[in-house]
Amino acid sequence: MNMGQTSKVRIAVVGLGFGSSFAKIYKDHPDVEYVGLCEINETKLHEIGDALGIERRHTSLDEVIASDAYDAVHLLTPIPLHAQQSLAILNSGKHCACAVPMGTTLEELQAIVDASRTNQRNYMMMETAVYTYYFLMVKEMVERGEFGRIQFLRGAHYQDMENWPAYWSGLPPMHYATHAVSPLLAISKSRATKVHCFGSGYMRDELKQKHGNPYPIESAIFQLDDGLLSAEVTRTLFHTARGGLESFNVYGEETSFEWHLHNESPILFKKKEQPPGAWGLQFEPHPVSEKPDFRHLLPEQIAHHVNGGHHGSHPYLVHEFISSIVEKRNPWIDAVTSANWTAAGICAHQSAMNGGAEMIIPSFR
Repeated sequence: MNMGQTSKVRIAVVGLGFGSSFAKIYKDHPDVEYVGLCEINETKLHEIGDALGIERRHTSLDEVIASDAYDAVHLLTPIPLHAQQSLAILNSGKHCACAVPMGTTLEELQAIVDASRTNQRNYMMMETAVYTYYFLMVKEMVERGEFGRIQFLRGAHYQDMENWPAYWSGLPPMHYATHAVSPLLAISKSRATKVHCFGSGYMRDELKQKHGNPYPIESAIFQLDDGLLSAEVTRTLFHTARGGLESFNVYGEETSFEWHLHNESPILFKKKEQPPGAWGLQFEPHPVSEKPDFRHLLPEQIAHHVNGGHHGSHPYLVHEFISSIVEKRNPWIDAVTSANWTAAGICAHQSAMNGGAEMIIPSFR
C-alpha cells in the first residue's frame, strides 16, 4: 500500500465479552472518528454501550458488513468464526483486525492472505504476546545487540479451558499456540519452516469427539528459516493442574531472558567479566523488578490504557492497526506474518497426530 495520510477511521468492535476493553481504547484514539459496537446479546450490547457512551450499536455482523458507516472491523468472536468472518469483512472492502488465531486450517490462512491482497485492505491478527511490557523490552535489547547472537528460544502457554464456552471443547492445543509461538518468531525475525511435535497426557472421551484430538498437551520443536536456530513450544489446554501462563525465554551468547511465572519478575542473565586465568564462565541474574515503560510509543490520549489486560498490550495493538490504515501501509502483523505465525501451530498438531513426523510449514507471501 502506498504511504500517505487519510481521514480518521470509523471502526466497529464485534464481540463484547472481551471487546469492550478495546472499544474504550478506540474511542480515545485521536485518529478514530467514531466507534460502533456489535454484540448478539442485546442486553450486554446496551449495558456496555451505555457505560462507554457509544451510540452506534448492532446485533448482527451482517449489518456491520453491509453498512457504509465503517472503514474497519475488529473481530473478537469465537475461534470457529474467525476465518469466514475475516473474509467477509475484507471482501466487503473494509479493513479487518481479528483476535487470535487467524484460522485453524492452512487453506483458511491462504484465503485471508489472498483476500487482503486482492481487496487492498489491511488484515491484522491482534497478537497480544508481541506487545507486552517484557516483549517490548527484550525486542529493544536484542535490536541494540545486548543479547549477542541468539542461540535458542522457548515459549509456553499453559491454560486449562475446562468449563469455557463449548467451542473450546477438545480444541487441539497447537491450534491456539500463537501466544507462545509469535514472540519467538518475532524476536528472531524468523519463520518456522518445519516441526516435530508430540502429544502428551490423557484426554477424556467426550473431549476427543469434536476435533478428533486425543491430546490435552502438545510440545513441539521448530526449525527456523536461518537453519541455525530452533525453538521449543509447549501448549496445554485440558487436564493439567497449572494456572494460566504465557511465557517466552530467549537465550543469547551475552544475555538471556527467562519469564516463567506471571506473579514473579522475569530474569535477565548477563555474562560477567572474567578475571585472567579464570576457569569457566559466570553469569549474573538480574530480576526485572519494575515493568518497562513504553508509553512514549503511544499517543498521549491512549497511553493510560497500558494498565489494562494482557500485560499492557491492548493500546499498542489498537495504535498499530489504526496507524496502518491512516498511513496507508501494511500493519506489522499483516496477513502474511499472521499466517506464518498461525501455520506453525497448525502443522505442529498435524505432526502430533502423525507420531511426531516431520511436517514442512508452508510459507505465505
